[in-house]
Amino acid sequence: MAANNIITVADAKRLARNITLVENELAGYEELLRNLDTHDTPVIGITGSPGAGKSTLTDALVGVLVAKGHKVGVLCVDPSSPFNLGAILGDRIRMSEWYVNPSVFIRSLGSRGNLGGLQASIIEITDVMKSAGFDYIIVETVGVGQSEVEIAGLADVTVVVLVPEGGDEIQTMKAGIMEIADVFVVNKADRPGADSYIKNLAAAFSPAMRRIAKNIPIVKTVASQKSGIDELYEAIKRFLDQPQSNERKELLMADRAYHLIQKNRMKGVTRQLLFEELRKRQVKNLYAFIATYDAGN
Repeated sequence: MAANNIITVADAKRLARNITLVENELAGYEELLRNLDTHDTPVIGITGSPGAGKSTLTDALVGVLVAKGHKVGVLCVDPSSPFNLGAILGDRIRMSEWYVNPSVFIRSLGSRGNLGGLQASIIEITDVMKSAGFDYIIVETVGVGQSEVEIAGLADVTVVVLVPEGGDEIQTMKAGIMEIADVFVVNKADRPGADSYIKNLAAAFSPAMRRIAKNIPIVKTVASQKSGIDELYEAIKRFLDQPQSNERKELLMADRAYHLIQKNRMKGVTRQLLFEELRKRQVKNLYAFIATYDAGN
């Protein structure tokens, strides 16, 4: 990348081509990945339920980072149609001002039916982004609720976005997405009941309740008005500045390796292929079929 936090048109095109190569697993993508010169770029994960304002919050956070002279890469994962795998890329509307900013690179990705809130090649795509010399990379997930926990294995800091209307749902979400937070954001905090919600959230996720040795910061924001975003940046920076245990880093690496190996071993296996095999063999015992099929592949 060019100096002075500027992304040239040539750099942006090259990066976009490399992401397309990896996303679609085109010829040469594996060699590209093997030869990547990645940097220790911090990855900020933004997750939460649909309608919490993740895209608006991401937009505002990009503004703070750019104002501080940082070069920022953004990956936005949007839900894909289960029929044609196309996606409505809403971030193009909410973050339109950054598409022409020379300090920001934004790439939209369809989830293509992948569960967990991310895109199947998100780990590899993030590594491609890391090779481009950004100061920060932001990954905004689909927003699918409790199952959206893969981001914890990708991000160096995970921001969980909530809204005051969550109310009593705090308790029911504890075993799912809420457990992955490094920073909580209560967005749309100008709505009625926000202070009460924050109080209940703090009580539910205090160290005493969670049996952990750290307090998870709770930041109030009104992203549409850019309110509280500086405080969010400071909370993220404080977390990233803390020395992370080798165990956490190793767990993150192990999680990424697990997904990559799983994906590689499933290469070439599709529902349609399995459907045809099941029908051809007239399978009655599914477990016996799986054992023989797996052994034969």
